[in-house]
Amino acid sequence: MNDTTPTPVAPPAPRWIPLNSIDRRVLGVLGEKAKTTPDAYPMTLNALVAGCNQKSNRDPVLQLEADQVEESLDRLREFGAVALVEGLGRVQKYRHYLYKWLGVSEVEMAVMIELLLRGEQTVGELRGRASRMDPIGDLNVLRELLTSLKDKGLVIPLTPEGRGQVFTHALYPQRDLEQQRAMHSSMADAEAGHDEPPSAARTAPAAPHAAKAAPLGGDSEVLRQTVDELRGTVRQQQQEIADLAAAVKRIEDELHDLHRALGG
Repeated sequence: MNDTTPTPVAPPAPRWIPLNSIDRRVLGVLGEKAKTTPDAYPMTLNALVAGCNQKSNRDPVLQLEADQVEESLDRLREFGAVALVEGLGRVQKYRHYLYKWLGVSEVEMAVMIELLLRGEQTVGELRGRASRMDPIGDLNVLRELLTSLKDKGLVIPLTPEGRGQVFTHALYPQRDLEQQRAMHSSMADAEAGHDEPPSAARTAPAAPHAAKAAPLGGDSEVLRQTVDELRGTVRQQQQEIADLAAAVKRIEDELHDLHRALGG
């Protein structure tokens, strides 16, 4: 008897590959602006340069030249992550293919964009920052998103689960990932050293008023998460101001290009 059991179909291989720092910045800016300023998307080269060099919501802050961004766009087009859009006026514009290239959902992409633009972050920081692009209900929702992205091989935890857990994306070259792992491992070892039992010289009874300094326990975690979210809100407002400035500059650049094309 012939075996009619269907042969399992392997999932498609991921399309994404590790990228250098400039390519990560360019791709992150394209994804960010598509979400935050859709009227200014697809983007011109000048707008991309301005977005890459923003001082808000970027770590590290870069100072890229137009030729560097253009070379990056050429590479990303070869990788299948970016396309040149024709027929949208005299100025060339670019769009991303991040959803297919990474294989992510709308909200998952917001998380990936923040990681591409800023590098490693705590769960609390990520929630505050990614929520400016797509709403994320609470930290539990974000943890589910991070689990999904981890299963796809797109994010990597750098510290153990618990308070202040740090994640990064997997689009770094392997050497850079190893450096991040080593750095956070060293930090964890240093913090663990502070948790060792105190010596006999430090175990004397505390003064009576010291009892008032009892640890907050679970409340301290809630407070820390609230502070992280407030910081994210402030950075979101700073980003919106920067986006408006970049949009004004983009319009000025396009008007200049149009004026020059018309022989002015």
